[in-house]
Amino acid sequence: MSGDAYAGKIKIKILLGDALFDELRGKTVIDFGCGEGDDAIALAKNGALRVIGIDIRESVLERARQKARRDALESVCHFSTTTDEQADAIVSIDSFEHFADPAAILLTMAKLLKPGGSLYASFGPTWYHPLGGHLFSVFPWAHLIFSEKALIRWRSDIRSDGATRFGEVEGGLNQMTIARFEKLAKQSPFVIDFLEAVPIRRLRLLHNRLTREFTTAIVRCKLTLARSGLAQNSPS
Repeated sequence: MSGDAYAGKIKIKILLGDALFDELRGKTVIDFGCGEGDDAIALAKNGALRVIGIDIRESVLERARQKARRDALESVCHFSTTTDEQADAIVSIDSFEHFADPAAILLTMAKLLKPGGSLYASFGPTWYHPLGGHLFSVFPWAHLIFSEKALIRWRSDIRSDGATRFGEVEGGLNQMTIARFEKLAKQSPFVIDFLEAVPIRRLRLLHNRLTREFTTAIVRCKLTLARSGLAQNSPS
């Protein structure tokens, strides 16, 4: 959860696989929710033609720009809060459980892709994971045992931002499940090339289609923009 597991490693490669850099070599890529730019810079170092990192937080974008300057990648990496430029591919890491309106985000991503473009995403833990409540999972599945009201009241003792619901905390928490994401993807302008529910290592023997909501560590997927694009049904 803290990210320590990726220290000294290329996180995006671990999450989305060794073939990712080969697939994105020579392409324009948007890193949607880029944070401090580590994944965008990794893409640039491994052959992406142009990488556009977008995030709503200007503070992290400035740190991303500093990293790009440090690595002499200013001509390849561009960081901003928005973009109108269309890309060959979008990557999204650790974001889909946080978006306030993930259906609308899928529409936005579709508009930012060239025809036939692809979205590569990895996110988790999802809602029924033992730590799916993130900060609220003070012990496994605590977020399922206690009410939202009780957990928000507990959080108010350590955070004073006035949040009254899970979705209002810093970063947001939309209670994303695997089934919900699959439904949103099928209702979007994308088609699912693959979607993998990666099991928690200690629970892998119990992991199957019936138990996956409780035994999945992360979800990773590739969605491709249908040739009919935005003419498909919009998410509800």
